[in-house]
Amino acid sequence: MTDVIALGELLIDFAPVRTDENGYPTLAAHPGGAPGNFLAALNKYGCSTAMIGKVGRDLFGRLLLETLQKAGIDTRGVITDGDVFTTLAFVSLDQSGNRDFSFARKPGADTCLKPEEVDESLLASARVFHFGTLSLTDEPAASATRRALEIAKKHGLLVSLDPNLRKPLWKNENAARQAIEWSLGQADIVKISDEEISFLWGLSPEEGAERLLKDFGVSLVYVTLGPKGCYAAAGDRRVTVLSPSGIHVVDTTGAGDIFGGSAMSRFLRLGKDPGSLTEEELRGIVSFACTAASLSTQKHGGISSVPELEEVLARLS
Repeated sequence: MTDVIALGELLIDFAPVRTDENGYPTLAAHPGGAPGNFLAALNKYGCSTAMIGKVGRDLFGRLLLETLQKAGIDTRGVITDGDVFTTLAFVSLDQSGNRDFSFARKPGADTCLKPEEVDESLLASARVFHFGTLSLTDEPAASATRRALEIAKKHGLLVSLDPNLRKPLWKNENAARQAIEWSLGQADIVKISDEEISFLWGLSPEEGAERLLKDFGVSLVYVTLGPKGCYAAAGDRRVTVLSPSGIHVVDTTGAGDIFGGSAMSRFLRLGKDPGSLTEEELRGIVSFACTAASLSTQKHGGISSVPELEEVLARLS
């Protein structure tokens, strides 16, 4: 049985290395895409994973498949398509390492996954189905995502969601808001940022978590707070965990995805229903995830920046 299957975008992140006198950056290519980053963290920390998605039949598509395979991620569900290019994302960083994205995705291969290309046998053998909302921005990938959710629910999988809001990829903010709220209503476990809660409802992290639990039926909520850590809620348990201090941030790309995958790896070790976690268990999950995500910001990229388990445990101790 596979622990977690994720559906969504695989892409190349081009991050700036230096800038010339005219302001043009020299870029380095890194494997990325939120679901791939998420699964890479899970594999690093002892879970079995598989990916469903689409890449181009091109250099970057081949490199992404090789990278996932080296990370131990099952790629049987990833389709290669000769008619479209692998999606590219161009990352700009400010002085604090925070990033902004520009996408070459009109269309990108990830948006072209078809419902009939979703492998039901792969999903049927899993414990958790994970997705983000970038696969809902365009057809046919939006229909493929809904199809995968139908299969996951049919086979009794837990559903995990990271909204991963990227405003430039939506036709307008209302379309993004509607798709995210629909997705939240499908999920058992949600990793969401304080900025996304503010975008959706203008609420605080604590208020947003309560709304997710009570109005959307989510069982376990992680609200990430950037460098400040995470607020988490499950049942009647609430914890706030600070990020470790003294981290020299180089690049925050993928840190939220690595948080999500790290948290999921700790959660699955417990073998419990997400709503039944004790306060101590919830705090342990979030502390591990905050530490892994923070350490990942010391390197460029997403998949390539997941820290080793021993490094995370040493920092926690």
